[in-house]
Amino acid sequence: MNLIDLPRGYRGLLPRTTRLADESYLDFVETFRGIAGYGNYDQVAQTGDEAVRQQLGETDDTTPIEDIREVINALPFPAAWQRLMRSHQEMMWRRTRGSFLPFDEALLDAMKAAESEGPGKLVYDPNFTPPDYARREIHLQPGGYTDDPIGGVVYHYGTKVFYAGGNDQDEMHAELVDTLTPPADGVVNRVLDLACSIGQATTLLKDRFPDAEVTGLDVALPLLRYAHYQAVARQKAVNYVQGLSEDLPFEDGHFDTILSYILFHEIPVPVIQATVKEASRVLRPGGTFCIFEFPSASADMPASQRWLIDYDSNNNCEPYSPGFVYLDFHALLREAGFELAPGPKNSNGFLQTIVATRPNS
Repeated sequence: MNLIDLPRGYRGLLPRTTRLADESYLDFVETFRGIAGYGNYDQVAQTGDEAVRQQLGETDDTTPIEDIREVINALPFPAAWQRLMRSHQEMMWRRTRGSFLPFDEALLDAMKAAESEGPGKLVYDPNFTPPDYARREIHLQPGGYTDDPIGGVVYHYGTKVFYAGGNDQDEMHAELVDTLTPPADGVVNRVLDLACSIGQATTLLKDRFPDAEVTGLDVALPLLRYAHYQAVARQKAVNYVQGLSEDLPFEDGHFDTILSYILFHEIPVPVIQATVKEASRVLRPGGTFCIFEFPSASADMPASQRWLIDYDSNNNCEPYSPGFVYLDFHALLREAGFELAPGPKNSNGFLQTIVATRPNS
């Protein structure tokens, strides 16, 4: 049973928009993204790479991104594609938030009431202030993750559209959790979902490891409040904690397994460095750090992919992604003491997957 009776109810795990007209509009935006965005990117990339080869010759990760940008942005098809991608993001968030905003008081009351209910807990310091780097409107979401009180429900439906219907019932998160690599000894007593957002993977981790203590940590209280209220409604015994990935509020060696899904490209390089050290600290010997993340730049990264990451940074409010992409992330993990292995393949071929294990000795 859900904690709040929205006008049009829920479709499985997903809250429906409060008006049929909103759902219809957003169905169009979702289809628009799937066809104009995902469906056309291969052609955009091919067109861009051909032009770069003709004008710049063979490129690698040392070729100035400004040169690649100048070549590809001058092409009509990639230029139009960028505008379409930006427009659908703006359409998606504007209509999603507009649909739920008239019910903000009811949503906030429901989430507040859930804070005193279980079976899990929501832990936060009311005096906590998110750092400035976290207060960006990532993916153009109004108010970002931290500053819109109803950001959790807006994020939930907005990302349904963002994933073009591929995650309506948390299918993508289920795939990540199902393929997560546990420690070799099979002992999983405590699990951390690092940067858990609205807890879609967190609750699934509890399903996979029912006897484990499962914790989701995030910097954004609006997302955590929504995550907790959803967990209470579904009677999922998971705990949520507001905190910083670079200063984890847990003891040394506390966790057996840590999951990180697309965190690192959304934080600055100094925070990435500190987060890796903290993950190593709170993971027990033999524990696994399972990472699903943006690709890292290399000599064989196509010019079009570098252009895409640059576009995403400048026009989709991903200010920190280039810093991550051009960082030697594997070397950073090794410096923190991890042993690395390729992670399991999944349906999102864009992401790299890494299993970082803390050695037993």
